[in-house]
Amino acid sequence: MKASIINSIANLDQFGKKVIRFAIVVVFLWIGGLKFFTYEADGIVPFVANSPFMSFFYQHPNDYKKHMNKEGELIDSNHQWHTDNNTYGFSKGLGIFLMTLAVFVALYRVAPLPSMIASLLIGIVTLGTLSFLITTPESWVPHLTDSQWGFPYLSGRGRLVIKDLVILGGAIITMSETARIYLNRQKTK
Repeated sequence: MKASIINSIANLDQFGKKVIRFAIVVVFLWIGGLKFFTYEADGIVPFVANSPFMSFFYQHPNDYKKHMNKEGELIDSNHQWHTDNNTYGFSKGLGIFLMTLAVFVALYRVAPLPSMIASLLIGIVTLGTLSFLITTPESWVPHLTDSQWGFPYLSGRGRLVIKDLVILGGAIITMSETARIYLNRQKTK
């Protein structure tokens, strides 16, 4: 019996690939959809404002700390600042982009080449997200009164970001699998 269980486990890799693809689709649709809501748009501001690759999307990236709303909080003057800063415009554009990638990853059997490109773009986006560990001070526990602060003590934001290592691995798997489907179809033409 022990060998049959181990054999069953050894053959789970194909099922695992399907789970990874499904997870990427769900995460990118869900997170992309949340980008249309104020609290989510407000929440990504420290990442975008501190990124040398993304801060140009905002009108006033250096002033964000004075205008942050906590999750579940809506201060009208901060909301207006975020409107003027392009916080919400950028977040909605990012949401559309993320949801589009999710749809293409889901359509890998129908459109393998666009799906492969979407997986590649997810990998690139994920690398960008992981760069926030370097560029965003809020990724680390601040030095307040505890002796455990800074590296390696990830804050809530940092813990959220580091999980993207798993998405990066998943994007590589979906990209590879979809490329194989595309190449096999090219051979049969």
